[in-house]
Amino acid sequence: MIRRLAAAVLAGVLMTGAAQSDDLTYQILDFEVLDGWKDDDHATALSVFLNTCTDLNGPDWQSLCAVAQNIENPRAFFELFFRPVLIKNGSKALFTGYFEPELDGSQVRTDRFRYPLYRMPSEAKAGSAWLSRRDIENSGVMEGRGLEIAWVDDPVELFFLQIQGSGRIRLPNGHHLRVGYGGSNGHDYRSVGVEMIRRGIYQQHQVSAQVIKSWVRRNLEDGLELLRHNPSYVFFRLVDKVSPEDGPLGAMNRSVTGGRSIAVDPVYTPLGAPVWVEKDGENPLRRLMVAQDTGSAIKGPQRADIFFGTGDAAGRAAGRLRDPGRMLVLLPIQRAYALLPENEQ
Repeated sequence: MIRRLAAAVLAGVLMTGAAQSDDLTYQILDFEVLDGWKDDDHATALSVFLNTCTDLNGPDWQSLCAVAQNIENPRAFFELFFRPVLIKNGSKALFTGYFEPELDGSQVRTDRFRYPLYRMPSEAKAGSAWLSRRDIENSGVMEGRGLEIAWVDDPVELFFLQIQGSGRIRLPNGHHLRVGYGGSNGHDYRSVGVEMIRRGIYQQHQVSAQVIKSWVRRNLEDGLELLRHNPSYVFFRLVDKVSPEDGPLGAMNRSVTGGRSIAVDPVYTPLGAPVWVEKDGENPLRRLMVAQDTGSAIKGPQRADIFFGTGDAAGRAAGRLRDPGRMLVLLPIQRAYALLPENEQ
């Protein structure tokens, strides 16, 4: 990932102020101009950085990771060894949020817990589109094969768990299971929200995940049929490399941290790098985070998805977020200034 970033930025000509290569511009800023920098909890940011810095490539990153193990002044560490780099391509900055769903469930089927999460069956791995969601749910093709990971009590939440692709199951004994994406039936995703708008149930500005859930529950028979408008069906796998009590695994195969981990486009932002976030909007946020995840919708140097944590409250907060601002990647000082043309170094 770092090599892809380096190839992109080294193709440009970086000046002390800003430089441009095609649509990309790069600017090295001082920490003093970062809004709210001095007020952040740099110790927490450092602890999150330490979770994944050992996986960063390059001797400069590895040296800084070693130094970071025994730091008494986290803010001074970042200011001494890094420089904030503003990377832009002409697109406006956009911050959204994501979270880890948590469903109530059981490892055995009961009257309450009767909606199964399935492992991927062998015939769905052939590479072509398999049965649709409707066929999987109505044909009984999955039953009696031991493919169930767990059963949950809410088919609507299960549908949205499939959209999210991973989550946590809270068991009756208080323990948890974590599940991750295990494959799909090969059908393209079709938006239930768009279908509701087409049918005249809601207008575009009214549709959200919470609105869809509420309508389906109020109109359960018609609602479950509406969910089958999306033929895509996701299968799961148990995730047992980390404790279910820790955060879910991000793209670096390490647990992400609520309020401190972000998903980025690794073409521009190295996974594992600290990122200064200045999110505007109704609830402004100024915080040092760490790029530890990716997402198919996260494209561009000023695009980030903030991880809010696990459960309903995190989901509500993440679902409301769609704000402007800016983000700056903190690069090791020599790496940052290596982007400058020779006469500026």
